[in-house]
Amino acid sequence: MKRILPLFALPALAACAPVEAPQPPATEPAAYMALGTEPGWTLEITAAQLDYHGDYGETRITAANPGARPSFNGRRYVTDRLTVDITHGECNDGMSDRLYADTVMVIADGKTVKGCGGAILAPTDLAGTSWTFVSINGVAVAADRPTSLAFEADRLSGSAGCNRFSGSWSREGAMLAAGPLMATKMACPGAGTEQENAFFALMRAPVRIEFPSDGTLVLTGPDGRTAVLRRSI
Repeated sequence: MKRILPLFALPALAACAPVEAPQPPATEPAAYMALGTEPGWTLEITAAQLDYHGDYGETRITAANPGARPSFNGRRYVTDRLTVDITHGECNDGMSDRLYADTVMVIADGKTVKGCGGAILAPTDLAGTSWTFVSINGVAVAADRPTSLAFEADRLSGSAGCNRFSGSWSREGAMLAAGPLMATKMACPGAGTEQENAFFALMRAPVRIEFPSDGTLVLTGPDGRTAVLRRSI
């Protein structure tokens, strides 16, 4: 029988979060990505070309990048076979709860499809979101150890590669505190225990939350150690 043992209680959040230093301007990504459903399609725009895969991959059109034309609240690309309209504004892909920065319409050989593109926006609320671990302290998690982190209204639960854990959580601005956390107690071979211990150590103090534009969640501790998670679909 698994025993449930308390891991630790985390300190309360400080009354005032530290002032964030100004960030340098973000650089443009090497490629702009867009996608849509029913039928499934993807579009990649690089400095050299537009690469469209439509009808769940059955249709492929590649064209030299003609350069963007300004359009209302966005930009447009026009080639012989492809016309792409990118309009800035929140967009949902219809298959998940992810939000993207842009609405995208593609006309491919006369056929019009619509979808989303650009940066993946941060969720408005962590409650109701689920994630899987990508790395902990800069080390990629073991592929053979399933991981998860789910947030409910005031509870979180998951596994960092070995035991199941759960506990309360609270958020104040860019800071998140978890605890007291409870976990099952069983031994796991190999990397599972190591990455779990690293995550529990990270969460002993409040961590800073960041949402990079690639859709990941980054938790950063006071000593600079991190856990990177990707949102589950």
